[in-house]
Amino acid sequence: MSKEKIKKTKGGYTAEQITVLEGLEPVRKRPGMYIGNTAKEGLHHLIWEVVDNSIDEAMAGFAQQVTVTLLPGSQVVVADDGRGIPVDIHKTTKVSALETVLTKLHAGGKFGGEGYKVSGGLHGVGVSVVNALSTYMKAEVKRDGKLWVQEYKRGKPQGKVKAVASARGTGTTITFEPDPEIFSTLDFDWKYILDHLRQQAYLTKGVRLVVRDERVRGQHQQYTFYFEGGVASYVRHLNHHNEAKHEKVFYVAKEVNGVQVEVAVQYVDDYSETTFSFANNIYTMEGGMHLVGFKTALTRTLNNYARAKGFLKEKDDNITGEDTREGLTAVVSVKLKDPQFEGQTKAKLGNAEVKPIVDSVVSDALTIFLEENPRDAEAIVGKCLLASRARLAARAARDTVLRKGTLEGFALPGKLADCSSRDPKESELFIVEGDSAGGSAKQGRDRRFQAILPLRGKILNVEKARLDKMLANNEVKSLIIALGTNIGEQFRLEDLRYDRIVIMTDADVDGAHIRTLLLTLFYRHFKQIIEHGHLYIAQPPLYRVVRGKDVRYVYSDEELEKIRQEFISTKQDRKEAKKQKKGQKVKDETVVVEENYQTIEKSLTEGLSLQRYKGLGEMNPQQLWETTMDPATRLMKQVTIEDAAKADEIFDILMGSDVAPRKRFIHTHAKSVKNLDI
Repeated sequence: MSKEKIKKTKGGYTAEQITVLEGLEPVRKRPGMYIGNTAKEGLHHLIWEVVDNSIDEAMAGFAQQVTVTLLPGSQVVVADDGRGIPVDIHKTTKVSALETVLTKLHAGGKFGGEGYKVSGGLHGVGVSVVNALSTYMKAEVKRDGKLWVQEYKRGKPQGKVKAVASARGTGTTITFEPDPEIFSTLDFDWKYILDHLRQQAYLTKGVRLVVRDERVRGQHQQYTFYFEGGVASYVRHLNHHNEAKHEKVFYVAKEVNGVQVEVAVQYVDDYSETTFSFANNIYTMEGGMHLVGFKTALTRTLNNYARAKGFLKEKDDNITGEDTREGLTAVVSVKLKDPQFEGQTKAKLGNAEVKPIVDSVVSDALTIFLEENPRDAEAIVGKCLLASRARLAARAARDTVLRKGTLEGFALPGKLADCSSRDPKESELFIVEGDSAGGSAKQGRDRRFQAILPLRGKILNVEKARLDKMLANNEVKSLIIALGTNIGEQFRLEDLRYDRIVIMTDADVDGAHIRTLLLTLFYRHFKQIIEHGHLYIAQPPLYRVVRGKDVRYVYSDEELEKIRQEFISTKQDRKEAKKQKKGQKVKDETVVVEENYQTIEKSLTEGLSLQRYKGLGEMNPQQLWETTMDPATRLMKQVTIEDAAKADEIFDILMGSDVAPRKRFIHTHAKSVKNLDI
C-alpha cells in the first residue's frame, strides 16, 4: 500500500495515528490491575473492552452496527462495520498496525489525537489486555478491498497479518476465548451482558447493537437494541415502574467546544433521586464536573422560573438543590476528547472545563422547555415546592432528634452495646433482629471492637417515606445516631463510627424481610456507605450437625445433603471393612441397599444429631460467636452496587407502592426461592 493511498483512507485513520507507549507482558502477571479481578466482573470486562472499541467507531460516526455473539466453549465474537483497524506497517514498531494494537499496551488511535475525537475503554489498553488474557484470539479486518487475518495465543501472534481473500466494505471482527489459567469462571452471564449492552445502546443513539447467544444448539437467543431517543429513551426505561409527574421528557443534545452534552430529565411521584452520569459512555459512580454543572443549572433555572411566574414570593427562601432532586430521574452524558478520571476505576470526572459547558447547555435548554411547556413546568415546580416544605419540616424533626440526643447525654441510643475501641477502622456494628438475638450477640461478641444494636420488629419502609416520618421512627432514629454520619444534606461519610456495618438477621422469611427493609434504608439514604464497601450481611448457619465428637455448622440444604451422604458412605465403608476382616461375603450388599433403601438409610444415620436454627436467638453466645461473629471463621457477604440502575429498579419493585410489578416479580422468581418457611 503506497503512502499516498494511506492518506486517502476514509476518515484519515492510518498507522501513523497509532501511538505506542509500552509493552504487554505485565498483564498476565497482574491481570487485576487491568480488568479489576479475575472473577465474573473481570471475565465480562473482556467483552466490554472489545465492544468499547466498536462503540468508539460508532461515536466517531463510522459504524452503524455492533454484533456480540456467544459461542460454545466460552468463545466470544465482536463484530462492527467501522473503518477496520489499520493493517499497514507502523513506523515505530516495524510491524502491522493491527499487530501493534493487539500486542502493545497503550497502543491505539486514542492517544495520537486524530484517530478518535472521543473514546472509552481502559485508557487504551483494552483490546491488547483481552488478547493477553485469552488462550486464543483471531482478528479479521475488512479494509482496502481485502480480508486481513491474524491469530494469537495468549497474546503472541502465530504469524504475520495476511490478506486471505477479497472483501466488500469495512469492519473489524474479534474472536477471543478467555484463559482458564487466569479466570476462576468462564461462564458468561447472558442477562448481565444484555443489561450492560442495552445501557450502551441508550448512550449511543442511532447505533444498532445485536446480541446473540449460540452456546446451546437449538436454544439460540437474540436481542437487538436500537434507540433513536438516546438518553431520553433511557429515562423512560428507568421510569417505567413509576408514575411520571409530567408527560414530556426534557431532553437536550448539543456540542460546545468539542464537548458533546446529552441530558434527559423527568420527575416521578417518588421521594428518592435517580441520577446517572456518564463520560464517554463510562458510568461515573461518584459523578464529577459534568454532574456538578447539571445540578447547578437545574437548581438555578427552576428558581428563576418559579420567581418569574409568581410561584415563589420575594420573602420565600429559594428552592434548594435537594428540593429539585426529590423524585428526579436524570441521565447526564458527556463525550470529550481527553477525559480526566479520578482514580483507576474512573468513578469521577475531573475535567473542570466541562462544568460551565454542561451548566450553560442545560440552563438555556431548560429555560426554553419550561416556557414552551407550561403544564409540565407547573408540575415540576409544584413537586419542588412540596419537597421544600417537607424539607423544612424534616430539618426541624432531625434537629430535634439530634439536639435532644446531645443535650440529654444520650449521644448514643440506650439499646446500643458499644465497643470499647474508638478507632472506626477496627470497629464493627452488628444490626441484630430482636432482643433475644441481641442478648446472645452481646454476650458472645468481642467487646473490644464489636458493637451490637438490636432492632425491635420490622423497621419503617423508607422507600415511600419522607425524612420527617423516618425520624419519628425509633428504630431508624437509633440507627442514624449509632452510625454517626447524620442523614440527608448533612450526611458525612468521614464521621462513620464503624468500618463494617453488619446486618445479622434470622435465616427465615421474617429475617429476609427485615434485611430488605434495612438494605432499602442504606441504599436510599446511606448510599455512600455501600459504595465505599462498609455494608455486610452476616451468614448464620441453618443447621448444627453432630456426629460423635465431630461438630459441623451447615449453611445450606445442599451442604447438609453432602455431609449426610458422606456420613452414609463412611459408615458403609466401615461395615464392609469389618465384614471383610471377619471373612464374610458382601457381594449382594448393593441389591439389599436398593431394595430396602429407607430402612438401610435410617440405620446408617443413627448417631447423626441435627439441629435446625430458626433464629439467632436459639444459638447460645458461644455458638453465635463461632459461626457468625468470629473474624477467623465467619462467613459474610459484602454488599456492592454492581448495576446501580438495576438495583434502583429492584428496590422500587420490592418496596414501592405499585403492587402489579411486585406481583410479577414474585411469580417470576417464586420457583428459585430456597429455604422458604410457610
